[in-house]
Amino acid sequence: MGKALIIGAGGVASVCIHKCCQNPDVFEEICIASRTKSKCDALKEKLDGGKTKISTAQVNADNVDELIALINEFKPDVVVNLALPYQDLTIMDACLATKVNYVDTANYEPLDTAKFEYKWQWAYRERFEKAGITALLGSGFDPGVTGVFSAYAMKHHFDEINYIDILDCNAGDHGYPFATNFNPEINIREVSAKGSYIEDGKWVETEPMEIKRVYNFPEIGEKDMYLLHHEELESLALNIKGIKRIRFFMTFGQSYLTHLKCLENVGMTSIEPIDFEGKKIVPLQFLKAVLPDPASLGPRTKGKTNIGCIFIGKKDGKEKKYYLYNVCDHEECYKEVGSQAVSYTTGVPAMIGAAMLLTGKWNKPGVHNIEEFDPDPFMDDLNKFGLPWKESFDPELVD
Repeated sequence: MGKALIIGAGGVASVCIHKCCQNPDVFEEICIASRTKSKCDALKEKLDGGKTKISTAQVNADNVDELIALINEFKPDVVVNLALPYQDLTIMDACLATKVNYVDTANYEPLDTAKFEYKWQWAYRERFEKAGITALLGSGFDPGVTGVFSAYAMKHHFDEINYIDILDCNAGDHGYPFATNFNPEINIREVSAKGSYIEDGKWVETEPMEIKRVYNFPEIGEKDMYLLHHEELESLALNIKGIKRIRFFMTFGQSYLTHLKCLENVGMTSIEPIDFEGKKIVPLQFLKAVLPDPASLGPRTKGKTNIGCIFIGKKDGKEKKYYLYNVCDHEECYKEVGSQAVSYTTGVPAMIGAAMLLTGKWNKPGVHNIEEFDPDPFMDDLNKFGLPWKESFDPELVD
């Protein structure tokens, strides 16, 4: 069916590549590219021999000219950006220059400030449309599947959706006193930023971790969760009809929060450069270097994740409640692809989003968030490729 260039070779990329190889009728050929080519070669060695042809390349995703040269050499039908969010715009620039479709899992954020919003990528809308190519933003789980869930709920269950609560629970235990389940720099920037939610068309800002709720998650049980800012709130508030309030909650254990507070108190989560032995270093980047690599957590993580959306809205003039979610087992993910569930729940949707573009099931030139497309084929592939969804029509609500 087509060729995909996958930029990145970390935990999420590894899952995505495994899943591309499980879908060879769509992914006839893939090229794995990263700054560290040895990581790409290791993935190729692990997965070579199937129907999907695999090649590797070295590329600096901060360098537009290098990206353009690689795209021109490999000639992919889609570029799947699983590098860092800081590199979204350089990769989009390269896709524009070569007229190739683009997929990512997280919005662009500048290095010098923890700012999670779509304005930089939405500014590319007209250019992508004129070039006749599609940029699919946020094809992970949250953002990603949560947007597809919202579009599915709107299409099949509601005339309007007034309230959405996105709940992200990771009940996995990796045994470390403190570690992050995805890129430490991105994770800590996200968690230590001010919280916010949208109500009546306006952003309401909170202090970091100020709002706490306890929720009884199916197949997991009661967990503490905290209100965070998350990028999909911005796009869902625009694209889902009838929104009055939309919030995002994520669970954290007490050990994680205690360690994070200590690190904040001594300045280790700062993104402001400091002088150290005659060099400029960013404390958060140094902290990332000493923390466990998230890709190493797979063999030691036990437990489950539960990520989903609770919807309240109207159907035929009556109030309706609906809960759509996925439960994923860390140990089962590791058995299948060698990664823990946090990487799995992001890598699988990245593959599906790319497949939607390669098969032409989604075809809309411009820059689009995932909820702007027909959710049904994506929902079918979630069941097919390892993230089966479940639903409840009488959910416990978040106050």
